[in-house]
Amino acid sequence: MKVFHTVSGLRDDLNKDRRRGLRIGFVPTMGNLHQGHLALVKQARETNDIVVCSIFVNALQFGLNEDWDKYPRTYESDCEKLRESGCDYLFHPDDIEMYPNGLDTQSRVICPTMTDMLCGASRPGHFEGVTTVVSKLFNIVQPDEAVFGIKDYQQLAVIRRMAEDLCMPVQISAAPIHREADGLAMSSRNSYITDEERPRVTVLKQSLEWIAEQIQDGSRDFSKLEQSAGQQLIDAGFALDYITISNSKTLEPAADDDIEITILGAMFTEKARLIDNLSIVLN
Repeated sequence: MKVFHTVSGLRDDLNKDRRRGLRIGFVPTMGNLHQGHLALVKQARETNDIVVCSIFVNALQFGLNEDWDKYPRTYESDCEKLRESGCDYLFHPDDIEMYPNGLDTQSRVICPTMTDMLCGASRPGHFEGVTTVVSKLFNIVQPDEAVFGIKDYQQLAVIRRMAEDLCMPVQISAAPIHREADGLAMSSRNSYITDEERPRVTVLKQSLEWIAEQIQDGSRDFSKLEQSAGQQLIDAGFALDYITISNSKTLEPAADDDIEITILGAMFTEKARLIDNLSIVLN
């Protein structure tokens, strides 16, 4: 695996690969890699000749009082995992390389839909930081395909919309949620969960599954289902962020006659914010 810290260095090698007609896959990350990230690399490996992974903890997508400075940085172990997973190139820039003119004057990419609801409501400015850094990374890597995890369902939807709106020649592919043995969605922030909380955090997944069962059994009182599932999280000792039954494409509240529905949830532990989702297709 080749490691690059500069845009010019990475581009030089990728340009050579492009001239050889090689297909390039890309997996952007913020590091602290787990098996979920490595599954994205594996998926990219299956459909591309060259796989590029980036590690960059993007300050632009962190709000005030969030954990940018405390976000786990495990570069050496990340490199070892990427080598073992078949990654060809690692792009690991510093803040100056990514934002040479500083964050305050950085040009921004704004997606006006789907970004002020759900996680966007809890984290103002978050998705503006995501779309800006992802667009920069797409311009740097110029991949044929980029792979993102379904766990961050809203992020995936926003990036797909951005790529469509801006005519980006990138295939956006989704990878299934990778889970712990007990069903908890893998996340870099799972390390923040305390030992006392750990047996109870699966209530998030369970509440989404309960809603799906109710809908598949014919219930259409979505507001009542959201309220009941939210109470399940509260009763388990966690602070509710949201439980929402949404149209899978627009993320707007689901209508009674929607066929494709995604149930999304977020909750707070003492030190972590956890998210999960579940999609269903009705007959």
